[in-house]
Amino acid sequence: MALLYKADPERGRSWQALFAEHAPDIEVRLWPEVGDPADIRYLMAWQPPQNLGDFPNLEVVFATSAGVDQFDLSQLPEHVPVVRMQDPGIVQGIVEYACMAVLSLHRRLPLYLHQQRQGRWQEQPWQPARHTRVGVMGLGLLGKAVLAQLTHLGFNLRGWSRSPQQLDGVSCFAGIEQLPQFLGQCDILICLLPLTEHTRGLLDARTLGALPHGASLINLGRGAHLVEQDLLLALDNGQLSHAILDVVQEEPAAEQHPFWKHPNIWLTPHIGAVTLPESAFAPLLDNLRRHQQGQPMCGVINKNQGY
Repeated sequence: MALLYKADPERGRSWQALFAEHAPDIEVRLWPEVGDPADIRYLMAWQPPQNLGDFPNLEVVFATSAGVDQFDLSQLPEHVPVVRMQDPGIVQGIVEYACMAVLSLHRRLPLYLHQQRQGRWQEQPWQPARHTRVGVMGLGLLGKAVLAQLTHLGFNLRGWSRSPQQLDGVSCFAGIEQLPQFLGQCDILICLLPLTEHTRGLLDARTLGALPHGASLINLGRGAHLVEQDLLLALDNGQLSHAILDVVQEEPAAEQHPFWKHPNIWLTPHIGAVTLPESAFAPLLDNLRRHQQGQPMCGVINKNQGY
């Protein structure tokens, strides 16, 4: 019985070592060294190979990420479940990044950095966290974890999702019909949505224009959520004051991409969270054992919804 790993080779060697020590009954093979394709029962990949039909005994596909928008789900066998990565390190990484970004915007660090470059010592108005309204788009595992931490920091919180939810200490909104009401109450907007046909390009001129004048954006979702030209216009006309982005449409960002040098954009190279074998191994092995024992696995996606 073998698991085929198709992603970063260095991490692949770490996966091999962990399985050899803790689950030697499951052989880990690193793409493209497939060996006999009939041995492959499990595939773990950032993007699956195009020729999945070559693996006649494939039983489960595990994504190496919390999202699966990089998969062409229509090309996967219908009977093979797709499972999102359940790494608690991903959740921790996203919570850390989101809180860093929210606190930076709340305490006006972008403005103070501008002042530093100008050699200007000037105190700016300050308000307590309870007066800063933070909205999270996407109330899945990541969105809920971010909101829980922001609750401890005392922010005034809102959440928006496709279907209705209830969260303690959070004003929740649902559906496209409630999106304008939600947006109008967000001084800082965080995107943690999955990328689907319904959310692609959702952060456009209309959405950004529904935010309060001078609001800020944090995108920790996918680059395709954002219409980049609409963001630039919103920043240049003052509708938005700042954006902190961990993703762009085309990655890596081209050398001439306007985000690199825009004075009101902080850009990071998709490092909000990274799957680490040492933290992801235990939940992955638990899912493998669940599958082997005929029990439900955690994180199985709905292929029709894309998450």
